[in-house]
Amino acid sequence: MLEVEGLSAWYGASHALQSVAFGVAEGEILCLLGRNGAGKTTTLKAIMGLMPRRAGSVRFRGEEVLQRPPEARFHLGLAYVPEERRIVPGLTVRENLRLGLIAARNRQDEARALDRIAETFPRLRERLDQQASTMSGGEQQMLAIARALMAEPRLLMLDEPSEGIMPVLVDEMFDLFARLRRDGTTLLLVEQNVELALNLADRAVVLDQGEVVHRAAAAELLADAEVQARYCAV
Repeated sequence: MLEVEGLSAWYGASHALQSVAFGVAEGEILCLLGRNGAGKTTTLKAIMGLMPRRAGSVRFRGEEVLQRPPEARFHLGLAYVPEERRIVPGLTVRENLRLGLIAARNRQDEARALDRIAETFPRLRERLDQQASTMSGGEQQMLAIARALMAEPRLLMLDEPSEGIMPVLVDEMFDLFARLRRDGTTLLLVEQNVELALNLADRAVVLDQGEVVHRAAAAELLADAEVQARYCAV
């Protein structure tokens, strides 16, 4: 579904990504691992078109998208939930969710989309008319994910979804990711909780200083304490 080849990106003169290459198969969960500053978030931003300077190839469902703007990639079915969540605090939960349909490739029936999301996210169903800013951090993270899912993306990229969230909500969130995969959504996940990510994912790619240094089946990497200690320890 997603093919990344020779992806390089720069922040000014700093070479942040250096010929990164990996693929994500349809229906799988691939996690990107590495220490802080390894290039994980930069990789997601470059794939989504949010980096000012980049080179290489990003093919999504067979189509080259590297030179296309972020909204064009979104129309093709590629969605991104940043670490900062970026919900709109002055709006209600329902209004935030509606934003997920503004640039959707197919402007589906809003009521149907809201019903689908409410079924997937029971916590949000109870809070549709609540101000988003009054919810907990974990609930706001779920709202950000739900907003991205409103347009039914084919591939969902998630950046540190468990960051700063209570363990009970983290477990609930990762149960949700497993359900999304079963329902056919492909996931590209950046996550600092290595054990949690590897227990969920099918495969893993490890980054260090902007380069891919290791790739393996998730179960294989979960058993490799040496690689984890070298490249993934916080």
